[in-house]
Amino acid sequence: MAVALSFIQKNSLFFLFLFLGLLSTPLLADNMPEIKLELGAGYNDTPLHAIALHGEPKYPTDFKHVNFVNPEAPKGGTLKMHTTGSFDSLNPFIVKGVPAAGLNFLRSGLFYESLMQNAWDEPFSLYGVIAESIIVPEDKSWVKFKLREEARWHDGQPITAHDVVWTFKALIKKGQPFFKAYWNDVESVEAMDDKTVLFRFAVRGNAELPLIIAEMPVLPKHYWSDEAHNFEETSLEIPVGSGPYKISKVVPGRSIEYVRNPTWWGKDLPFFKGMNNFDRIVFDYYRDENVAQEAFLAHNYDVKIENVAKTWYEGYKIAADKSKHLIKEDIQNSRPAGMQGFVYNIRRPVFQDRDVRAALSFALDFEWSNKQFAYGDYVRTNSFFDNSALSSCCKLPSEGELAILEPFRGKIPEEVFTQVYKAPVTDGTGNNRKSLSAGIKLLEKAGYKQLNDESIRYKTLKDGSVELLKFEILHYSSTFEKWVLPFIKNLERMGVKANFRVVDTAQFQQRANTFDFDVLIGGFGQSDSPGNEQREFWGSDKADIQGSRNLIGVKDPVIDELVTGIIHANSREDLVVKTRALDRVLLWNHYVIPMWHYPKWRISYWDSIMRPEKLSGISPLITQTWWSAEAEKQNTKPAK
Repeated sequence: MAVALSFIQKNSLFFLFLFLGLLSTPLLADNMPEIKLELGAGYNDTPLHAIALHGEPKYPTDFKHVNFVNPEAPKGGTLKMHTTGSFDSLNPFIVKGVPAAGLNFLRSGLFYESLMQNAWDEPFSLYGVIAESIIVPEDKSWVKFKLREEARWHDGQPITAHDVVWTFKALIKKGQPFFKAYWNDVESVEAMDDKTVLFRFAVRGNAELPLIIAEMPVLPKHYWSDEAHNFEETSLEIPVGSGPYKISKVVPGRSIEYVRNPTWWGKDLPFFKGMNNFDRIVFDYYRDENVAQEAFLAHNYDVKIENVAKTWYEGYKIAADKSKHLIKEDIQNSRPAGMQGFVYNIRRPVFQDRDVRAALSFALDFEWSNKQFAYGDYVRTNSFFDNSALSSCCKLPSEGELAILEPFRGKIPEEVFTQVYKAPVTDGTGNNRKSLSAGIKLLEKAGYKQLNDESIRYKTLKDGSVELLKFEILHYSSTFEKWVLPFIKNLERMGVKANFRVVDTAQFQQRANTFDFDVLIGGFGQSDSPGNEQREFWGSDKADIQGSRNLIGVKDPVIDELVTGIIHANSREDLVVKTRALDRVLLWNHYVIPMWHYPKWRISYWDSIMRPEKLSGISPLITQTWWSAEAEKQNTKPAK
C-alpha cells in the first residue's frame, strides 16, 4: 500500500524522495503491442464501487458520506498553511527538482486525482473517484476500471482510458523510480475503449496489486504529449490537473496558491461530501521553523502541527487578547508510527558488522534526552510498525511466526527466536556508564580494540590498512541538533568519532538518492496494510539502484522471501503474522538506531478555521475536511 508519506507533515519532502526505487526488469516500452485478455476461471463481471485488501469495504454502495467529515461544512474562506525550505517545480512525478506543497499524489490531493482513493478510516479500502467501478477476478491476475463519464481535466477535456495508459507508461519510463518498482508485476495495460482500461499482471495472488494500481494518479496525455511540455524536466508552468483545486498563483520558492473549482466534476460524489471546503488554500514557505513559529503566532497562517515538544509547552506564550483565539489540541491518533531513526548505510565497510551497528545504539541516551528536551512525552520506537497490531514488540514469536522463521534458523540472528527486541534503556540520570560499557564490549568483539592518538577506535584489516570508527550524521534541519550532540558526546566516550552535518533539502535529497552518506536521520513510514512498498525498503535488487528507497543497502535473501510472503498474504491475520516476522528480523539486524514517536497530533490553530468533531485517526486531513469559521458565520446568519 502506498505509505502514508509523513510521520511529520513538515517532513513531507523527505518522505517524497523516500518513494524512489527501480526495477530489475524492463516494463512496457512505448511500442509494446496491446494484449487482449482472455477472462479465465474465477472471473466475476460485477463492477464494484469500492474494494478492500481483506474483507469488505466499510461504506456500502449507497453511502452518503464518510464518517470523519462535517457533511454540512460550508464552502468559502481562505486556509493559510506553511512549510519550510523552497521549491522549484510543479512536477512531483520526476526525480528532478523540489515540488511545491500541495502537489502530493499518493493520497487525496488538491490538484490531481487518482482512479480510486483511500477512505482514511479503514486499513486499506479504496473508493472510486476517476474510476466509477473496479472489477478484479478471484485469482487477482488482472484488474479493470470503468471511468466516469463526467470526469474532466481542468481545461474541460474528458479523462479517458488513453490518459490512464499514457500515465502508466510515462511514470514507469520517465517518472520517479518508485513507480517502476511499485508496479513491477504489471505485464500490460490496455484501453479497451475510451472509458475502460485493463491491467494484466505477471503474477497471480498478489491481492494488493489491483489496489495500488487503483491509487495511480492520472495525468493528461494531451497536455504532456505537446512538444511544449517536457515531462522529464522541472517547470513552474502551471500544468493541467483534475482535482478540486486549480493553481492560481506561484511565487517561485516562496508561495503557491490554490483556488477551489466550484464546477469540479467530482464535487457531488458521496466520497467528497463535506470535503474541499476552502475557496483558497495558500502555502507560504519559511526559512526555518523558528521563523515559521513567529509567523504563526502573528497569525500569518492558520494551523500548525507541532512536532517539537519544547515549542509545544513553551513556544505559544502570547498576549491574552490573542491567546483566546488560539486553540491547542493533543489528539490521539491510530496511525502506525513507522520507524524514525539514525539510518545506517551498510554499503560503508565500517557498518557491515552487525555488532558495530548494535554497539553504537548504546550511546543514545533516549531517557535523559526525552526528559531534557521533550518533557518526557516521547515514546521510544521498538518496531518498524510501532503503534499498530503489526508490531512484534512485547512478546516472543507466536506459533504462526515460528512456522515462518524456523526454516531460516542459522541465516537470521538467533535473538529473533529468544528475545523481544528493545532498544537500550538507561535510568535517565545522564550517567549511562553501564550502557556505554556494553557498547564498548561489542566494539571490541568486532575487532576495534585499539585507540589512536585522537582516542578513536580502529582495527587493522588484512591488507594492513586501518579502519577508523569515524562517520558523519546527515540531515537537512538543525531541529535534531540538541538530540544529536549528546549522542555524539557519548560516542566519543566510547572511542567513536562522529559529526553532525546539516545541508539544504536539495543536497540532502541528492546525497540520499546516490547513497552518499554514512548515517542519516530518516524514516520508514508505514501503513496499516504493508505490501509491495516493502520491496523498495528492503529488496536486494534495489540496494544498488540510485534513487531507491533501500537507503540502508539491505541485500538479504531471507528478507526478500519474508517480503514476498507479506505481499501474498491471504487474510488480515496472515498479514499480521508475516509482518511481525519481518519486523523481528529487521530489528535484530540493527539496521537503524531507533528514535522515538508520539502517538498523538499536537495541533494548534486559530479560531479562523474549524474542524470536524471526529478525525480519521490516520490523518487530520486539514486541507480536505476543515472549513472557514467566517464561512460558518455567513452560513448561519438568519435570513432577512
